[in-house]
Amino acid sequence: MIERLGAVPATRDCLDLAALAALESDPELLTRALGEARSSADAELGRLFSKDTDIRELVHARAWVVEQLVLTAWARLVPDDEGFELCAVGGFGRGELHPHSDVDLLILYPEAQGSHDAALERFIQVLWDVDLNPGHSVRSVDECVSEAKKDVAVATNLMESRLMAGSGQSYRQMRERTDPPALWPADAFFSAKVEEQDARHEQFEDTVYNLEPNLKEGPGGLRDMQMIAWVTRRHFGTSTLHGLVEHGFLSEREHEDLVAGRDHLWRLRWALHDTAGRAEERLLFEYQRRLAERFGYGACSESNEPVERFMQTYYRNVMQLERLNERLLQTFDEELLAGRRHLPSADIDEHFRIRHGYLELKDPHALVKDPSLIMRMFLVLADHPDARGVRATTIRLVREHLYLIDEEFRRDPEILDQFLSLLRRSRLVYSQLARMNRYGVLAALLPEFAQITGRMQFDLFHVYTVDQHTLFVIRNLRRFAYAKHPDRFNHAIEIFKRIERPEVLYLAALFHDIAKGRGGDHSELGADDARRFVDRLDLSDADRELVVWLVREHLLMSRTSQREDISDPEVVNRFAEKVGNQRYLDHLFVLTVADIAATSPRLWNSWKDSLLWELYLAATETLGRGPDQTMDRQASLEETRGEAEEVLREQGIDAARIAECWQYLPERAFLRLDAEQLAWTTALVLDEPERPLVACRALEDKGISEIFVHAADFAGLFAVVARELDRMQLNVLAARVVTTADGLSWDLFQVMDAHSQPLYESDAERLKRALVEQLRAREVRPLPPRPVPRRLQPFMGRAEIMLSAGQGVTELEIAATDRPGLLSAIAEALVARGLRLHDARVATFGQRVEDFFTVTGTDGRPLDRDACDLLEEELRKRLDVAARDSGAKLKP
Repeated sequence: MIERLGAVPATRDCLDLAALAALESDPELLTRALGEARSSADAELGRLFSKDTDIRELVHARAWVVEQLVLTAWARLVPDDEGFELCAVGGFGRGELHPHSDVDLLILYPEAQGSHDAALERFIQVLWDVDLNPGHSVRSVDECVSEAKKDVAVATNLMESRLMAGSGQSYRQMRERTDPPALWPADAFFSAKVEEQDARHEQFEDTVYNLEPNLKEGPGGLRDMQMIAWVTRRHFGTSTLHGLVEHGFLSEREHEDLVAGRDHLWRLRWALHDTAGRAEERLLFEYQRRLAERFGYGACSESNEPVERFMQTYYRNVMQLERLNERLLQTFDEELLAGRRHLPSADIDEHFRIRHGYLELKDPHALVKDPSLIMRMFLVLADHPDARGVRATTIRLVREHLYLIDEEFRRDPEILDQFLSLLRRSRLVYSQLARMNRYGVLAALLPEFAQITGRMQFDLFHVYTVDQHTLFVIRNLRRFAYAKHPDRFNHAIEIFKRIERPEVLYLAALFHDIAKGRGGDHSELGADDARRFVDRLDLSDADRELVVWLVREHLLMSRTSQREDISDPEVVNRFAEKVGNQRYLDHLFVLTVADIAATSPRLWNSWKDSLLWELYLAATETLGRGPDQTMDRQASLEETRGEAEEVLREQGIDAARIAECWQYLPERAFLRLDAEQLAWTTALVLDEPERPLVACRALEDKGISEIFVHAADFAGLFAVVARELDRMQLNVLAARVVTTADGLSWDLFQVMDAHSQPLYESDAERLKRALVEQLRAREVRPLPPRPVPRRLQPFMGRAEIMLSAGQGVTELEIAATDRPGLLSAIAEALVARGLRLHDARVATFGQRVEDFFTVTGTDGRPLDRDACDLLEEELRKRLDVAARDSGAKLKP
């Protein structure tokens, strides 16, 4: 083992073994000498890594270096006559260590000893002081047996242990009594390890597509590689992965892929440890940029493309490892466990059969004779829901014959009919598309899809890679078809029932993001790709046009609902005109819901549902009137007034009091507030004459709270409110800022708490008290600078600020990375320049904020050029400088 670990001569040379042998037993002197030796060796290993030395040599070489240091300390501090034996376990036992890997040790002691010598404490302390991060246990053989019997992880750890020092008598007894055959029968060992892996994967949402993936523990990570090695060693008694080739479980090419994948992860892990300066296993955002540059993907200062390509390589690698892990474990399950033999077996047709619950291709040469069987296999699976899956041997055949999916295959009418037929199935559509993606068939059938496989977007908005997001959109559509999760998707489920041919939606979903990462408008490019594909399918012209339109306009509804004022009839009219008819609106609504909900588990909420539904209903009404009878602003205003007045009169408020209250409200109030909001706020104003008035209510159906502020207007009013909302860590979803003709605010804020829920009653009361106190004092208390959270720092960019002339006002648009205190900082900048705020619209998209304000000077007139420049300077001082001071590295 020592000779194998010392494979890099320069590493052996950087340790003076003779000097180590001559070291004294004094712990302090020993610690200093070992620490200097470790530092020297680590520096040499770092130099060799930068020279692209084989990573396998490096991880073994570092284990060799550490072994020399540990053995030196053991020899100096633990007397031979104590009877202790030193063993390496875990990665150290395998002879695999990275720059900051823990050094796992097992110290065996004789049964008769009964207590642990103080020498062991000195030994472990020296290892800590040398910065070797020892993870150790001190056990007797009986204790090892007892722990291994209870915990398969302990049994596995002991299975790959090796003796480092001592007579070996206890070690040999321990290995004989704890080897898995002695404690864990084959089926129990395999089942326990699979259960262990499933539990580990569940911690990472059972997907490789995490924004900050864990190289070691995540799906497709190094632990999955070790899982394969453990099962191989248990069943075949071989410590090398090549044993799988010798036993027919892997081909030579698959073995090469497996080793290459492990080596790629090893290089990443080595660089990650070195970059972080500690045993960091997560590819955190703050390291992704630095690693992308370190591995030669280019500078990340100008764009996110280098880091996205770097992460795409990572995702593709772990996807392949995950697939190999899945297939190998299934092979073990099929071939090695007799418990599966009771599952059904039966012929399906001349080509396929079910064998012990799994679908199998009868003739291993059939794909060469008839490549269409590749596509037909997924139809057979969709029609046989009781099948547990595809036999591992058949999966391998499909993977090995992907080359048959050429341009002729892609244009074959029979193949295209089979694909369309799959989309028209009443069940298992998503399951088969996901399976096609895992096996590489989807990327082979649609070369454009291959470009987005593993493609990530470096932001906090898109949680999944583009291919996974695309499949999750289709999964959501299938959930609507099955009426699943009605509490979250009741409107989408209702509209989906009207969809006559769902395959149109599935095709649109498949292509909606297919052009991501190519540059240009991905919606336009994706529509072109969709056009070329659907023109080959047996679809009506109307359905083809709808698919292409949906791909091109798939962002139309979400952008309109979140970025524009959908209470404005002109906004609704423009949207309805672009949609054109009810069929297009129905399809767009359902696709939009599925798209947003598939972007991030936390992105879809009742608030977004209510916004989309409100726009859908308004557009439906507009489309129903016809193109010549769209509602204008005045008609909308009168309708809102009428509905609100009716509600108020039902509450016993007479028309004269209502009219008196409304006489000072500007017209835009009747456009910006809906009838229910207008009635609620009016009733509050009439019922409570004292000012300032602050009220709060929870709207459970929308998952938000509304805060109404009615007070004497002054320049800092908005800043006071924004500060308090920020201080309580509330997420401001929308703001309706209105000033009455008699100088009072009539402001409405829609908020969620930090957990995306309406405010608790106690929090609402606390907010009301704080706001009333500060509004009475008319005191703007700036919030102290707040640090940018770690996860946001890599995304901090220079705020986009646009100032333009409006109708009697200056329009201010700000697009920036969301962070604590952002809205308050904007409001304070307006106060600092002595400006009056007339309107505000707030929209948040993941970590990006897009806010719109209308302002004037204190004289009520729009800002001139100089005033605009001064305002931008003030905003940048608070937005860009504050972010930079927090430690964030700003992108231009």
